[in-house]
Amino acid sequence: MNEQIARNVVLVRAIETIDQQRAILSEDDRMYASRSAKELAQWQASDTGSEVTAEHFLQQRSEQILKRISERTPAFVAILKRRSGVKILAVLAPLLALLLGAGMDRIGDPHRVDLLSAPLLLILAWNGLVYAALLVWMCVPSSKKAGRDAGLLHRYAAGWKSWKSLPKKLPHGLSNALLGFTSEWMALSAGLTNARLSRTLHLSAALFAVGAMLSLYGRGFLSQYVAGWESTFLDAAQVHAILSTLFLPAMSILGLQGFSIADIDALRFSASTPTLGGARWVHLYAATLFLLVVLPRMMLALTSQWQARRLEKNFPLDLEMPYFRKLGANFGAQAGAAAILRVLPYSFTLDEARGQGLNVVAAQLLGEPARVMLRPSLAYGEEPALGDISLDDAKVTLTAALFNLSATPEKENHGAFLDSLVRHAPRAVTVLIDESSYLERIGAERIATRIALWREFCHFHQLEATIVNLLAPAMRPLGADKP
Repeated sequence: MNEQIARNVVLVRAIETIDQQRAILSEDDRMYASRSAKELAQWQASDTGSEVTAEHFLQQRSEQILKRISERTPAFVAILKRRSGVKILAVLAPLLALLLGAGMDRIGDPHRVDLLSAPLLLILAWNGLVYAALLVWMCVPSSKKAGRDAGLLHRYAAGWKSWKSLPKKLPHGLSNALLGFTSEWMALSAGLTNARLSRTLHLSAALFAVGAMLSLYGRGFLSQYVAGWESTFLDAAQVHAILSTLFLPAMSILGLQGFSIADIDALRFSASTPTLGGARWVHLYAATLFLLVVLPRMMLALTSQWQARRLEKNFPLDLEMPYFRKLGANFGAQAGAAAILRVLPYSFTLDEARGQGLNVVAAQLLGEPARVMLRPSLAYGEEPALGDISLDDAKVTLTAALFNLSATPEKENHGAFLDSLVRHAPRAVTVLIDESSYLERIGAERIATRIALWREFCHFHQLEATIVNLLAPAMRPLGADKP
């Protein structure tokens, strides 16, 4: 699905998740939206000659729900029309950079070309540092990149500020849902926002250098440049070495005229007779800016543009989340067919009451009707020989590993079990952690620490932990364990 469809789907998910009391959307509203979405998805697929998919269903359902909320709450229409500030930034930042670069000649003497021009050398040095930083950044693991805070610019580009200033006429529940959506969407769209910001920054840097080049040539048409240099600490040989290295790409690739130490020594500003011939050095600096700044930055901007386009057309929304699995199971199930939740307990034997609670959790995960396929519990410390268990049953909708929150997760046991499960299960896998016995023994005061421990442990093994209460499923609805 594209960015806009994913945005609508995530917004509807935030609203339905917050609206547990059905104050915004009644149960009838949700059922009607699902029924209408099924029909519309089938029509959409028949028009295009493609198969009906869960993405078609989610798209139509989100549009139906947002339309219903807009009809009831007019102030919500203005919220839907709001967009991020990245488009404004993408236009204003490059234009401003071009103007600033064009004003470079105002910094120094407009009638001379300084061979050791500080502004031009700073442009080249800064871009060199950026290229080095990008090379280092490519070596940073993806997990550490994802964990970094977005920052103010990232928040602005994702529309954080506009969403924070919500109309006062919105119902309280809807306002909370929109604020929750803001944080979630900013995290989900981080890759797309990074690509857009990267495109804007690289384009701005390229246009800044273009502006500097235009300022050099523009002033040259109106004034006579005097070329030269002056330094307290450098002699002619050292300046020659610096400029030879700096201008090497321009002289090698474009074949521009070189210079000797004698040429450099004759260009001292302290000489009694000022030296003309500034055009030669303007060409060298302009060519160097083009080769070392404009060209690489434009290539980086085009790469970021390609990444942004790809993410816009195919937004990476995880449809294995419980909310989407539940809707997808309802959509894909045939009449009378039940979605199946296969549960693999680890060192955890369920009594009758918890078994009944597991049926409720299955309905929460996969919708009604849903059925539980409970496998025998794997003993603690036992080698997780999941290769002996058939995990490729096409009728199984979701496979879940079940743990007791009272247990302390161990890499050698619980971790080995999860790793083996991920390797052998061909389809979606999740983790359920029951808090009921831990609450009875410890109480609610210390539960947050234990939940955080299990969540981090499961994340390390590339799985998502969902906290449930098998004795009282209503006490821990899906999503309530999210930070």
